[in-house]
Amino acid sequence: MRTTKRYLSIMLTALFLLTSMASIQAQAAMIGTGEAVAQQQLSVDRAELKSMLDDKAVQDKLASMGVTQDQVEKRIDSLTADELAQFNSQLDQAPAGAGVVGIIVLFLVIFIITDMLCATNVYSFVNCVN
Repeated sequence: MRTTKRYLSIMLTALFLLTSMASIQAQAAMIGTGEAVAQQQLSVDRAELKSMLDDKAVQDKLASMGVTQDQVEKRIDSLTADELAQFNSQLDQAPAGAGVVGIIVLFLVIFIITDMLCATNVYSFVNCVN
């Protein structure tokens, strides 16, 4: 009986040590109001930009260029907060009718830059810089 208790206590100790070593500790930190608002604004800006893609004229122009709406949405999702803010400020300054053309030109520029960075291969005439 004594040896059984001893082996059992050794096994339980080993099991306890293994489970305590394998556990991952989560670290939480406080986030400021500014960070929370910035993250929410980023989501709103992306949603607003994607809603512009629902316009029939934009869809026709993208289709004539051989770019799908899914590709454009993926590019919008990959924009950084600074790029998105810069784009939205350009949209606010553009005349009312130039918005569609501005969106299309922006996406073309984004496609060319990502092709140059070897992230995509949309245009065959753009060579990778690497």
